[in-house]
Amino acid sequence: MPNQIYYQLCGCCGPLRPRYKRLVDNIFPEDPKDGLVKSDMEKLTFYAVSAPEKLDRIGAYLAERLSRDVVRHRYGYVVIAMEALDQLLMACHSQSIKPFVESFLHMVAKLLESREPDLQVLGTNSFVKFANIEEDTPSYHRRYDFFVSQFSAMCHSTHEDPETCSRIRVAGIKGLQGVVRKTVNDELQAIIWEPQHMDKLIPSMLFNMQDNEDSERAGEENPASLAESCFRELLGRAAYGNMNNAVHPVLVHLDNHRLWDPNDFAVSCFRIIMYSIQAQHSHHVIQQVLSHLDTHSKNTPRVRAGIVQVLLETVAIAAKGSIGPTVLEVFNTLLKHLRMSVDFELGDGSRRNSASSLSSTRTKESEERIVQNAIIQTIGFFGGNLPDYQRAEVMMFIMGKVPVYGTPCHTLDTVKIGHQGTKRIQAMLLSSLIMVTSGFKCKTMCAGLPVAFLEPLCSISLMEDSELRQLVLEILHNIIDRHDNRAKLRGIRIIPNVAALKIKREKISKQDVVFMKKHGQQLYRHIYLGCKEEDNVEKNFELLFTALALITIELANEEVMIDLIRLSIALQDMVLANEENMPMFIRCGIMALVAAYLNFLSQMIANPPFCQHVSKVIEMRNLDAPYLLPEHVFREKCVLPDALDRDDVGLYFQTADLAEALSVPGYNVERLAVPYIPQVTGKHYVI
Repeated sequence: MPNQIYYQLCGCCGPLRPRYKRLVDNIFPEDPKDGLVKSDMEKLTFYAVSAPEKLDRIGAYLAERLSRDVVRHRYGYVVIAMEALDQLLMACHSQSIKPFVESFLHMVAKLLESREPDLQVLGTNSFVKFANIEEDTPSYHRRYDFFVSQFSAMCHSTHEDPETCSRIRVAGIKGLQGVVRKTVNDELQAIIWEPQHMDKLIPSMLFNMQDNEDSERAGEENPASLAESCFRELLGRAAYGNMNNAVHPVLVHLDNHRLWDPNDFAVSCFRIIMYSIQAQHSHHVIQQVLSHLDTHSKNTPRVRAGIVQVLLETVAIAAKGSIGPTVLEVFNTLLKHLRMSVDFELGDGSRRNSASSLSSTRTKESEERIVQNAIIQTIGFFGGNLPDYQRAEVMMFIMGKVPVYGTPCHTLDTVKIGHQGTKRIQAMLLSSLIMVTSGFKCKTMCAGLPVAFLEPLCSISLMEDSELRQLVLEILHNIIDRHDNRAKLRGIRIIPNVAALKIKREKISKQDVVFMKKHGQQLYRHIYLGCKEEDNVEKNFELLFTALALITIELANEEVMIDLIRLSIALQDMVLANEENMPMFIRCGIMALVAAYLNFLSQMIANPPFCQHVSKVIEMRNLDAPYLLPEHVFREKCVLPDALDRDDVGLYFQTADLAEALSVPGYNVERLAVPYIPQVTGKHYVI
């Protein structure tokens, strides 16, 4: 009788158990090693699809069983439960799946919270599968804060077993990638870009990219390569309003881990950023690096140099695409930091002069030079890759920052850095202008040398420093030389056959004729005065020769050629009169310059009598006064005379003979009889 009652009770209770629970129970075998019971899983799936309103209960029950099995360490059944959940997720896509998803995410969270690496990896894999499912409608109440935090923590795993540590990190990265994909594909995409998430997600990727000890691993098994792939994907999805939140954590990470010196990893990161983001967002990145440089304005020179070099990488890549409105901001910030670097190097005169700190001062000066060189390189590279219309604007902008004695200067406190610091600033800014103007092809010289640019440039050309004058001449060469003839003219010499150089030239335009009428005297004046500076060296004369030759090629009509001849004769007469007691080397150097130039000009004009007179003078000098020719005077051991023989007319170019040679239509030889006198045509000149 008792047994009969027992069986009756069992028979009554069995049918009372809900069907979904029986279907769920049936998918679990007696021995977990046997795995999921596939036939019963098919029945459960069919039931869930047919009765989607039961999904939330199925999920809740599976969650209950999984939680119990996790506590009891019955990990085989945990794996089966997650496999069942994955299959149900893949099969069901109705709106009723949302409550089920909550149960699913709760179970994934349970696994991620456990200390068992296998369970963490299992939970991550299920989450990644879920992330790839496109839901019919967004879920406005669902947040992924926990998963971002947990996956980020896994990315920083320090498990004692290297193999296990790598598995956990890979899982963490995949999990973060899943969160990104899940959130950016629906209307919740703004959530993942919030700073509190980016501040965890980005450093987690960078940490693994930086720690590339498993470089032998391939593909997704290598945390570093997987993190880089995820990093690229995240940046590629960043919209206009999210760019700052994505880049700022990168800068903070580089700060916290002191990765600006050396900065190889920092450069690598920003290369990835610039090549991953949409081109129109490049200026956001540049602006953030500039702002970061400002925040580190008082940091060590090497850190500042590291940031500047990163900026160079960003602008180098951005220059190939859209720059946006940041062009002048880039230059303004860089010039500001250039001035600050000189301040740091030269500002504290009393400290620099103390013997106790001499060694540390020299070290600091050397490191500040690294900063300055990095800034100049960045300015030059960025400017050199801009379109011509922007380049002209940048040239004007930089020139406006160059301190010029005798002109108002609102950009530099020259009192603080003194004469030496001012000279350093001038030299560095002019060096950057050389880089910016390299390859610049202005259609008209008025566009390349506007008054606001030409006047301060010529003023610098008269400063008592041979290096600054050389830099100015190189800038002029870059702008004037529109047909790339400068390389053919390199070195001051008597060119035996100018035709062999294959000089490229075009007929001078009307606009350039107007330019020379307005500003030609300005150029002549500064060449004339620049020749007699007592600290001139061979390079100064070489550059002056090239300047005269380029003006002849690019800007000379018949009237300009007459002016250039008058200028040459005036230089010769100045040397012979020697009213300023110039050193003999300078006097002979000027004579050599005039000979080299008139030899070049005579062959460009192709006038036989003119060429004959020039050749005759050069021949006489070869015989009697070789020190008046460039091939001799600039030799290291050239013997210079005590005085020049003014009466030996055969050694000098004669105005009357040149005028007679040019007495052909087109040349106004009467003007040759008018001695050239330097004319002040601008407002701001310093002699």
